[in-house]
Amino acid sequence: MPLHLVKLCVGCDSVADLEDWIRQKRAARPKGSPDEHVHVTRMVPKRADELLGGGGSLYWVIRGELMCRQKLLDVRPFVDADGVGRCALVLDPAVVLVEPRPCRAFQGWRYLADKEAPADLSRAAPGAGAMPEEMRRELRALGLL
Repeated sequence: MPLHLVKLCVGCDSVADLEDWIRQKRAARPKGSPDEHVHVTRMVPKRADELLGGGGSLYWVIRGELMCRQKLLDVRPFVDADGVGRCALVLDPAVVLVEPRPCRAFQGWRYLADKEAPADLSRAAPGAGAMPEEMRRELRALGLL
């Protein structure tokens, strides 16, 4: 059974902001470096084998709601130029919308069991992904999505 991570998407106000950020990071990568999307964190997940072995994802919290996910491809611990241990989370650059769910702020990340993970929006509400994000938020607030 997959295990997932939940992380706050600091600095993004929408899924579109996250997608723009991913495009910018990939475009700015040095020539000759691998064509992959990497998110660097300070800590290494202790349950990395469970995250990778079951096909886990990183679920992003945007403006207080779990909104989307990216498939987790690898977890690579490293030491930065200042001698500080870090972790590179290698993610599929494709962002998958999920059924929105409120989520309180926290630091770092949280683990999320597969049975507690929100369904992909394309399965939970077919066609809702084509709606503007603000409309989806309003419909969810009204209990209609």
